Amino acid sequence: MKIALIQQRATSSPSDNQERLRSKIKQAAEQGARLVVLQELHDTLYFCQTEDTHNFSFAQPIPNGDACHFYAQVARQNNIVLVTSLFERVMAGLYHNTSVVFESDGTIAGTYRKMHIPDDPGFYEKFYFTPGDLGFHPIKTSVGTLGVMVCWDQWYPEAARLMSLAGADLLIYPTAIGSDPRDDRDEQERQRQAWITVQRGHAVANGIPVIAVNRVGHEEDPSHSSEGINFWGSSFICGPQGEILAQAACDSEELLIFDLDLNHAENVRRIWPFFRDRRIDFYEDIRKRSIQ
Repeated sequence: MKIALIQQRATSSPSDNQERLRSKIKQAAEQGARLVVLQELHDTLYFCQTEDTHNFSFAQPIPNGDACHFYAQVARQNNIVLVTSLFERVMAGLYHNTSVVFESDGTIAGTYRKMHIPDDPGFYEKFYFTPGDLGFHPIKTSVGTLGVMVCWDQWYPEAARLMSLAGADLLIYPTAIGSDPRDDRDEQERQRQAWITVQRGHAVANGIPVIAVNRVGHEEDPSHSSEGINFWGSSFICGPQGEILAQAACDSEELLIFDLDLNHAENVRRIWPFFRDRRIDFYEDIRKRSIQ
């Protein structure tokens, strides 16, 4: 199955971001893509660099917001399954970072609300997002069962395991991650490589392909209290043994398309039967904060 990843620079105009995505999705469909995955919070700049109540105006209801109507139409017109990442308004004072998956006929196949919410300098997401309440449940679509999570979720092996145990064919992570320009180049590269490595580890441990789609480019800090974020791109697809199958550049926009063999995971799991040998009778302590 051909899969497309759209790595894009964001601007301050949601309509501009949407229209550029519409054009790239059309290109992907014309090249045979059946599944298209977008980066985290693709309609806006990464507003979580600051705590500003005005940014809640970006949030929209699901499924009745303008963004949902827009991407439903795009999915239907291009006959593709589309993985989006939206700022969801449930009600005043209650918001989620939500991935919405659209079926090829424009209907919503399912949603996932980001479970792990960071709160670090430049990534003040706890100010905006309530932790997800839908759990780790894959979304069934016409192209397969998708284990969709979002960004900070990608660092947690427990989340990847639960999605895999629930029958996901792929693990998918819309992402917004980058470096502090004040860090030296070696530190920035260590962070980028750690991000890639941990997700390749999820692929190996679960015998399943992983798709990560990151934004790219420098985004200024509106408060001017920092030097902003250099989003490092590097969107990639890896196979069930952690092998990098396709990867985008770290400094430019890219439409990345790869023809993924979904049957390979079945063969890998036969030779590496990690699920068979799990000692589930001794894992109770994993639910504790500490076992010291």
